[in-house]
Amino acid sequence: MNLVIDVGNTFVKLAVFNKGKITFNKSIEIRNVRESISLLKKQYKEINKAIISSVGELKSDDLKYINKHFKLLVLNAKTKLPFINKYETPNTLGIDRIALVSASVNQFPKNNVLIIDAGTCITYDFITTANEYLGGAISPGIRMRYKSLNNLTANLPLLKTEMPNTIIGNSTNESIHSGVVNGVLNEIDGVIADYKLKFSELTVILTGGDANFLSKQLKSSIFANSNFLLEGLNYILQFNII
Repeated sequence: MNLVIDVGNTFVKLAVFNKGKITFNKSIEIRNVRESISLLKKQYKEINKAIISSVGELKSDDLKYINKHFKLLVLNAKTKLPFINKYETPNTLGIDRIALVSASVNQFPKNNVLIIDAGTCITYDFITTANEYLGGAISPGIRMRYKSLNNLTANLPLLKTEMPNTIIGNSTNESIHSGVVNGVLNEIDGVIADYKLKFSELTVILTGGDANFLSKQLKSSIFANSNFLLEGLNYILQFNII
């Protein structure tokens, strides 16, 4: 059994994998990491390996605890990966993007795959049938767009994310919803269309916090998978013999 630890700024995602399948998945506050892992260790006694992404936010004592109880892989730019990395600045490639591409290699081998992660930012990552990662794009996510309209203007309010009823906003609030959400939807559909013109037999994966919100509204055919990043981290752990 493997333990996957994905560390964010405030929350940590914990997942337990058994033979490649998720048997446990939970988000916890970062201050509760050691306590939560201790409970998991008692519940799943067969866990013997672990992988951590984004260790910078973890306390050193928490990292020492994890390293003491598991064979630990800390994911970084030097970690052996299951694909050929053609990115010109590999040291600046986000850990989350590495994990997503790794998941695509495992689940859709020898495919042209576009992975779209709709979270704080919207990232696009592309890997070819030859298992070569070429790169992609980064743009502002939905919440970032709402916040920028509020922060960078004098009179526009900060709204909660909401699917617009129509493309024509007949009030300021409706205009913001239309501009933000329809803008994101048209961006994603447009990027997918551009990739399909260049690469045949394209598989498209949509993941991230806004995946469920967006998936039913997109015109393009996609696979929505909210656990794709965790699955990618687990595959990297399996790929590396530790």
